[in-house]
Amino acid sequence: MALVTRATTPLPPAEHKAEAVEAMFDRIAPRYDRLNRLLTFGLDVGWRRRTVRDLRLPAGSRVVDVACGTGDLCRDLLKGGYRAIGADFSAGMLASARTVAPLLRADALQLPVADGSVDGITCGFALRNFTSLDGFVAESARALRTGGRVAFVDVAEPENAILRAGHHFYFRRVVPFVGGVLSDRAAYAYLPASTAYLPGPDALLALLQEHGFVDVARVTLGLGAAQLLTGTRG
Repeated sequence: MALVTRATTPLPPAEHKAEAVEAMFDRIAPRYDRLNRLLTFGLDVGWRRRTVRDLRLPAGSRVVDVACGTGDLCRDLLKGGYRAIGADFSAGMLASARTVAPLLRADALQLPVADGSVDGITCGFALRNFTSLDGFVAESARALRTGGRVAFVDVAEPENAILRAGHHFYFRRVVPFVGGVLSDRAAYAYLPASTAYLPGPDALLALLQEHGFVDVARVTLGLGAAQLLTGTRG
């Protein structure tokens, strides 16, 4: 079951999704961080730090942050003692990045790393933007060594009915309005609608298990507005 069964904003057809998403992130890159802080009331900072903490890898581990954007997670990974590498296919995002970590322009489904050559893979708020979530998890499994870890943080929908109603209004009405005023209306309408691409919690965990991950877990953050998925490469 999908997290959201019907999008209120038209989503790009599958064959044009990659180019549409790339163009969108190129447009919003200059103000992306500022809008993230504003629209999440700064909670996204703590969510990323929790993502890094839940990797639970030794200091010095090599971690690739996929869809790194402007480098938020890369900076946190470096602070956590990891050797971070950022990968994104949006040239605009990479041009706006603020991190000393090495950056690669790369497709999340074809990472330019050898089999079993990295210790960890993170991804922040981008699972719904890939053309194939199954393909991304498979690629993560290929790139990770045995015992390597993944930590993926993305949006979610609160289970509590009252919280869910408030979240729906804010995410579907307020976010597009504010994003439209301060950045790009079409992009900030797409971002809430794109949750339609996310499978439900059980399906997400099952997807990790299908690709050889063990000790898979899911925790909710921000009263259910976000979710963190973790797993170990078996």
